[in-house]
Amino acid sequence: VQLQASGGGLVQAGGSLRLSCTTSAFTFNDYVVGWFRQAPGKEREGVSYIDNRDGATWYVDSVKGRFTISKDSTRNTVYLRMNSLKPEDTAVYYCAAAPRLIYSMAGIPSSYDYWGQGTLVTVSS
Repeated sequence: VQLQASGGGLVQAGGSLRLSCTTSAFTFNDYVVGWFRQAPGKEREGVSYIDNRDGATWYVDSVKGRFTISKDSTRNTVYLRMNSLKPEDTAVYYCAAAPRLIYSMAGIPSSYDYWGQGTLVTVSS
């Protein structure tokens, strides 16, 4: 099972991007979908998640107020809107899905069962 992540690119600091995550394998409605990122030489970091069953969301402190996660059930797609981008946001961004997890573990990659291929976000200063 594969998720498809897209929307990355090169943007100047202060700019915006919207990442998309979708799959044809199952419906996101009953899943938690998370976004992670991995910068060169660093561990994969949880950025945000949304529980599509009740809309609960979470953000890592470094992106609060700048990133927004949302869902479009009609398109079976989860979005990550990224505003006020900073050079330190540069990374490969991955989406992942899990049918169930403990919220306190939602920022840990091993909590997720399905992954996308990653999309590169580069923020220039």
